[in-house]
Amino acid sequence: MMNQPKAGETKKIEPTKSELEILKVLWEHGPSPVRLVMEEINKIRELNYTATLKLMQLMVDKGILKRDESKMQHIYHVVEDENKTREYLLDKFLDNLYNGSAASLMMQLAGNKKTSKEDLKKMRDLLDRLENEE
Repeated sequence: MMNQPKAGETKKIEPTKSELEILKVLWEHGPSPVRLVMEEINKIRELNYTATLKLMQLMVDKGILKRDESKMQHIYHVVEDENKTREYLLDKFLDNLYNGSAASLMMQLAGNKKTSKEDLKKMRDLLDRLENEE
C-alpha cells in the first residue's frame, strides 16, 4: 500500500520484508547482479535464483531499484538513499506504534533487556549532544 505524496514530495515506496532483505544486500555490497544478492540472502534463508530475480524485477517496476542492462549481466542499483529509506521507515514505525513519540520509543528501547550498557551510553551521549545544541 502506497501513501499519496504531499505537495512537493516524491511518492514513497514501502518495501516489504523480502524487499528490505534485498535492499540491505545492495546497501552493503553496492550495485550487484541477482546471483550475488541471492547468495547473500541464502546465508540467512533459502531463496532460489528465479524467486530473487522475480522480486528484484518487481522492485524495478515499483521504482525501488534500477537495472543497468548495458552489460551481459544485469546489475541492480538502489534508487533511494539508504538513510532516506531508513528515516522514512522509522517515521512510519514511530507514527504507527508510538503515536509519533520518540520519547516513548526511547523509553521502550532503554528498558529492553537486549539493550546493552554500551547502547545506553550511546543514547545518553546522543541526548547530551542534542540538548547542548539547543
